[in-house]
Amino acid sequence: MDCVCWPPGRRWHLEKNTSCGGSRGICASYVTQMADDQGCVEEQGIGNSANEDSVDAKPDRSSFVPSLLSKKKKNVSEQSIKTTRDRVPTYQYNMNFEKMGKCIIINNKNFDKVTGMGVRNGTDKDAEALFKCFRSLGFDVTVHNDCSCAKMQNLLKKASEEDHTNAACFACILLSHGEEDLIYGKDGVTPIKDLTAHFRGDRCKTLLEKPKLFFIQACRGTELDDGIQADSGPINDTDANPRYKIPVEADFLFAYSTVPGYYSWRSPGRGSWFVQALCSILEEHGKDLEIMQILTRVNDRVARHFESHSDDPRFHEKKQIPCVVSMLTKELYFSH
Repeated sequence: MDCVCWPPGRRWHLEKNTSCGGSRGICASYVTQMADDQGCVEEQGIGNSANEDSVDAKPDRSSFVPSLLSKKKKNVSEQSIKTTRDRVPTYQYNMNFEKMGKCIIINNKNFDKVTGMGVRNGTDKDAEALFKCFRSLGFDVTVHNDCSCAKMQNLLKKASEEDHTNAACFACILLSHGEEDLIYGKDGVTPIKDLTAHFRGDRCKTLLEKPKLFFIQACRGTELDDGIQADSGPINDTDANPRYKIPVEADFLFAYSTVPGYYSWRSPGRGSWFVQALCSILEEHGKDLEIMQILTRVNDRVARHFESHSDDPRFHEKKQIPCVVSMLTKELYFSH
C-alpha cells in the first residue's frame, strides 16, 4: 500500500544500500516496481506484480528552505478595526456562478533517464478516475501527460491569466514523483510553490476570494511508516461593505497524499491509495459534505484500509496518512 512520516520538520534518512551504487536512501532494486533511488535508474528487482505497491520518490535530496517573509508594521486606525468588527461575514464560499471552474490534471508517468526516476505504473488509472470524478462535480477538466517542468509552469501561468470571473473556484491535481516541497516534471524537479504562486490573490485577480485547490499525489521524503496496532451558498458580502484587504496567500487548500518526509504509495494495478480514497469519498459525498469533512474521511480511509505488500520485508505492511494544509477562509461545498 503506502507509507508516511512525521514530524514534518524533521528529515529522516535510511541506511545506504551499497549494492546498487545509490548515494543514500533505499535503492530501487529493493522496492517492487519502483523505489526511485538517486543512483539507480533502471527498475531491477523483485517482480512486476500488479499487487505490489510502489512509491513516488527519489530518496534523499535536500529540501528547499522556505524563504523568509519580510513583515511591515502597519498602523491600523480605530475606524478600520471597527469596520472589521461590524462586518458580519458569511461562512460559506459563494458557489452561485455560471461555472464550477477549471480543473487541470498533470499526469507524469514517464521520465527522462537523467532524472533517475522510474515509470509510474498505475498513474493512468488515477488520472482517469480523477477526470470522471471532477467532471461529475461540474469542473471543466483537462489532462496533460508527461509534462516538463517548463510545461507545468506554462500551463499554470496561462491558466492563472485566464478570466475566472464566471467560475466558482479552481482545482489542480499533480500526479508525479516528488520530494518534500518539490514535484517532478519529466525532465527534472521544480518547487511546488513556484507552480501554485501564479494563483495568489495579487496575481490572479479573478480568483480573488475564491477557493484554489491543489491535490498532490507524490512522495515527500524517504521515511517509511510501520504503523501501530490499535484496538479499535450565501451572497458574497464584499459589495455591501467598505473595501478591505485580504492576504495574498488566502483561499488556498493543499491536499497531499502523505505527510512531509514520507513515501507515498501507489499500486500499479489499482492506482495510488490517496487517489483511490479521494475519488471514492467524492463519489459518495462530493455534493453534500464540506471539503474538510471530505478530506478527513479520505485520511481515515487511507489510514485504515490500505497497507503495503512487498517481497522486501522493509517495504512490507507499511502505512500512509494524507496531509491537508488549508488557508481557506470559508466552508466549501461543491453544490450551488
